[in-house]
Amino acid sequence: MAIKKYGATADNTIVNAYQPNLTTRGTGANAGLADVLETFSIYGRVTTSSQELSRILVQFPTTTIATDRTKGDIPGSGSVSFYLRLYNAEHSKTVPTDYTLTILGVSQSWQEGVGLDLEGYKDLTVGNQGSNWMSASNTAYWTDINGTLLAGGSYHTGGINADVDTEIHTFTQNFTTGLEDLDLDITPLVEQWLDGTYPNYGVGVHLSASYEAYESGSADNVVSRTPGLPALDADDSTQSVIYNPSGSTVSYYTKRFFARGTEFFFKKPTIEARWNSATTDDRGNFFFSSSLAPPAKNVNTIYFYNYIDGKLSNIPPAYGGTWEKRLYVSLYSGSTGGFYADQGGGDGNDIGPCDIRLSGGPAPSQGTGSIQILSVDEAGHVRSGFQTVVTGGIVSTGVYSASFAFTGATQLKHIYDVWFTGSHTTKNANDALVQYFTGTIPCNIVRGQNRVTHPSYYMNITNLKDKYRANENARFNLYVRDKYWDPTIYTVATLSPPTTNIISASYRVYRVLDAYDAVPYGTGSDLQTLMSYDVSGNYFDLDMKLLEPGYEYAFKFSFYNNVLNSWVEQPDVFKFRVEDYEY
Repeated sequence: MAIKKYGATADNTIVNAYQPNLTTRGTGANAGLADVLETFSIYGRVTTSSQELSRILVQFPTTTIATDRTKGDIPGSGSVSFYLRLYNAEHSKTVPTDYTLTILGVSQSWQEGVGLDLEGYKDLTVGNQGSNWMSASNTAYWTDINGTLLAGGSYHTGGINADVDTEIHTFTQNFTTGLEDLDLDITPLVEQWLDGTYPNYGVGVHLSASYEAYESGSADNVVSRTPGLPALDADDSTQSVIYNPSGSTVSYYTKRFFARGTEFFFKKPTIEARWNSATTDDRGNFFFSSSLAPPAKNVNTIYFYNYIDGKLSNIPPAYGGTWEKRLYVSLYSGSTGGFYADQGGGDGNDIGPCDIRLSGGPAPSQGTGSIQILSVDEAGHVRSGFQTVVTGGIVSTGVYSASFAFTGATQLKHIYDVWFTGSHTTKNANDALVQYFTGTIPCNIVRGQNRVTHPSYYMNITNLKDKYRANENARFNLYVRDKYWDPTIYTVATLSPPTTNIISASYRVYRVLDAYDAVPYGTGSDLQTLMSYDVSGNYFDLDMKLLEPGYEYAFKFSFYNNVLNSWVEQPDVFKFRVEDYEY
């Protein structure tokens, strides 16, 4: 799974806008239980230069994110992106166009509150729990790090509220029609929360300074008052405004997003973790080096999966250390499967009579094939003086890989990869301290063509079920072959239908009822919906918690076409339901 969502744990809208009487500002109002969030700027409604603003506060559970990282459910820093997702809420009022929202880290603890009123701003905290324009809680004002009282929230900025020698991140997103969702990469800020640089007090979302209302007067000092209570009307009108000499004299009213209290499953505020989890195992798509291909395309990557009792596990050390981080691979030719007995079928799952050789113990069985000499590469996988050994390493728990270009004799139909450990000076697997695994690799030749290809495929999810539980993590195996495959009688009688590995394949999930994209294609920089492949074909994992129970969904697939330089959606549709069983 390459997508995880973390829903908001608190949200609120705070305002200094006037109540309907156009005399009293709603600075003491709270909307923590409202089902929408709102940001706007109104200029010159009460007086010719009056300023009325609305800002959004949202907080997320970084302790849960940290726990998932510790468990290995999401990758470490640098390998995952975190996106702030707020979803547009349609309404009957005007919507601004061509504006920018700014997202900042909140620098102070605040309370969500229980207010609902976003029209009259009459749900005042009045000393009860909840944040508002002037107070972070019923016990604390909004202040900067120097203790200076603030209005409109306290944020990590580059000014006097910045922590010394700590990087400050400001994020912005442009809105053209005004109806767009907020989908913004805030990875640097989330990583600061996770590594303890800043406490997690969530984010503030509001119009950028050039779009918030103009205020040219000198900045008024916010005076002391009881936290959670508005000031006297006269003070409130001056001390709640934001000094903004670069602001706008045009109103931007009003942008609304769904809050965490909304009834709509897919519209709640979230931080979405995205990463590319695809395993690209070339064992079933292995090619000889060819002068027709550039050097990078001649490199094959093969994998070894160490399953113990059905679970991927790191290999214990053969000697010293904690567990094997580096493995080595030698390649052999031979009609009897190299070191191990070939089960047939070229599926890479071969069984050996002996896979352990410890000091003083018996030597592993010897194969009939010859060891293959490889080309030295710049990446250091194959080193000069050790051209019969590929240096591999660990990818994730229990998963190891090795990459190399193969320049062996093209008449070979299969080669056999022997994974072992020992000293970095070990010449080949015959001299290895321990041999772990031998697999089979079917070999292919790069060939030129006399026509432009227009691939067409037959597809099937071979393990698709009618229903899935809402708390289930499921793996889906996608079988793909050439639609116009033309087998002979001999082929049908002796072989399973061939599988075509799609190197760049992506999936999406939509709700059948209304075609809503529950999991859109992730074909951007994060490639979060890129599918894995191995000798058995393409596959991917899906966390059913991403989908609302009680509905029918469907998979669609898109393959990248190198001729067209674009993704091409395939016509096939595969449907299933997600159910939330009570018992």
